[in-house]
Amino acid sequence: MATVAIVLLAQQTLRMLPKWINPFAEETKDRSGPALLQSVRDLHRYEAASGNFQVVVDLEKDAKFLPGPLRGSRTLFIGNGSVDAYVDFSKLAGGAITVNKDRTAAAVKLPRAQLEPTNLDPKRSYVFARERGLFNRFGDFFSGNPNDQQQLYVLAGQKIQAAANESGLRNRADANTKLMLEGMLKALGFKTVTVTPAPA
Repeated sequence: MATVAIVLLAQQTLRMLPKWINPFAEETKDRSGPALLQSVRDLHRYEAASGNFQVVVDLEKDAKFLPGPLRGSRTLFIGNGSVDAYVDFSKLAGGAITVNKDRTAAAVKLPRAQLEPTNLDPKRSYVFARERGLFNRFGDFFSGNPNDQQQLYVLAGQKIQAAANESGLRNRADANTKLMLEGMLKALGFKTVTVTPAPA
């Protein structure tokens, strides 16, 4: 226990030193290569709505036979992200668009709006608070575990995606696409336009 206390005290002391004095101060250098284009695909869809979401992830890890102050951690993570809703026109079935002989009326049967995967904003997502047991602090001094941070991002994305599914985002996208097509077809000269989204 005394050794652990000395190591933690030395760690805190080194962090308080100016960078030019601290022999263990970190220096960041970006040696990344250029980004490579791997593929290009055509899009046949209309981005009709977007929702912004925030979630608080409260993740706690405990050891089965050790008390929390010795072995365990609890992290509060604030996740901010967006989910886009779109209508894929490539999914239009045969006969989905009908026009009368006089070309004065048109009817369109739309596929249901779909949701994009969550786009989590790394600039606005962060660890708000973190509690760690003594053994966890000692272990973090010697090694870091990037999977802990990745798990927080994955959980935040899953919770935001679930919230988007329960929200009215898809209904809003259906309504916006309907208004867009009605306006476009009437501008082309159709007097009567009927747009029917697929049932929810």
